[in-house]
Amino acid sequence: MSSTIKCVILDDEILAISYLKLLCEQIENVEVIKAFNDPKIFLNEINDLDCTVCILDIEMPGINGIQVAERISDSKKVIFTTAYKEYAAEAFDLNVVDYVRKPIKKERLIQAFEKVKEINANSQKKNFIEWNTNIGKTIIFTDQIAYIKTSEIDSRDKEITLKDNSTIVLKNLNFRSLLEMLPSKDFAQVNKKEIISISAIKVFSTSEIVTNIKVNHENFLKLHIGETYRSSLLEVFGNR
Repeated sequence: MSSTIKCVILDDEILAISYLKLLCEQIENVEVIKAFNDPKIFLNEINDLDCTVCILDIEMPGINGIQVAERISDSKKVIFTTAYKEYAAEAFDLNVVDYVRKPIKKERLIQAFEKVKEINANSQKKNFIEWNTNIGKTIIFTDQIAYIKTSEIDSRDKEITLKDNSTIVLKNLNFRSLLEMLPSKDFAQVNKKEIISISAIKVFSTSEIVTNIKVNHENFLKLHIGETYRSSLLEVFGNR
């Protein structure tokens, strides 16, 4: 039996909330535990609510959905809804599970919840991840991963460098979801676009990491440490 996905809705339009709740009630193992039409009230309560997923409308007066997503706990997965396609790239950069265009169809919402289920299932696996890649559905053992970066071709994709220097591209997956799949003690996000395996680090300072990944015969890959990621990176080493 599948566990129930508990979700919270935020949309400034009451009719939109009612319609979204109706769709969620028609999807098996999905439960709406609360709905909000005010972003400020949502932010005051969300981190204390027992929910897995936040369904956020992007276009709202005052505080928009993207600003809301930046302020909630990383333990809450985010599905964005909007009528405006121009937010897509920014939404994926924020590590959300999915981006659903309005008018929302039940079948499309089911796909979003399926992604949540897949991420939850993969997060229980400590030695491998399974995802769609450029070579199809693939199992990748985490102890073989050296480095991960956002694809330069499509920011929704993530390029993995393995310890043998081969690469593979994870399709349509954001960093928040990816980090949940990886053993937290073995990987750290370095900046907005890069994740490093702790075993691939040679030395690091407060601003830079030198890895053991060769970029040519003489030089090794160097990574800039983003200011917002510095303390969490130091925490990883402190817990080892």
